[in-house]
Amino acid sequence: MKRWKMLTGLLRDFMKFGLFTFGGGWSIVAQMQKRYVEQQGLLTQEELLDLTSVGRSLPGTMIGNVAMLFGYRMAGFLGGLACVVGMVTPPMAVLTVITLFYSAVRHNPWVMAAMMGVRCAVVPIIASALVGMVKGAFRWPPCAVVTAVSFCLYLFLNVNCVWLVIIGAVCGLILSKYMEGKGEETL
Repeated sequence: MKRWKMLTGLLRDFMKFGLFTFGGGWSIVAQMQKRYVEQQGLLTQEELLDLTSVGRSLPGTMIGNVAMLFGYRMAGFLGGLACVVGMVTPPMAVLTVITLFYSAVRHNPWVMAAMMGVRCAVVPIIASALVGMVKGAFRWPPCAVVTAVSFCLYLFLNVNCVWLVIIGAVCGLILSKYMEGKGEETL
């Protein structure tokens, strides 16, 4: 009975995320942060960052991967399935309805103005997720240097993301070993 309660709770939560969260994957991560990190304490900020990092590095949509990983962590395979199904079903239904009426409203200035307003409202939601992720990413001060170097390599030298992930992993291993030598907790 407890397992079904968990599964239906995950399905319900992710249906809400899918229906009421605008702005794509990052704004859903922001809602997950609010619900599961701040309100329920089911995850730490660092764990959510880990789920997001792994979700971004896997093929497919980042938020679909994050939903599956989170659901699996909470309730196994069925939990992952409940999160993914809950997240995609409401937007798919809304998109189906909008598609039917899109040609009738696509040139309506009121509809276009409302969409512009929605875009403006989504930016702070995504920014809040980014701030939360940044706070959880820098366990030690040298992590900020690795981030800055990675940012510069990507932006100015067009280094492939795969190499940046590999460089980040190597730097993480080196930093962990160094901090362990200084007597700090590494995990």
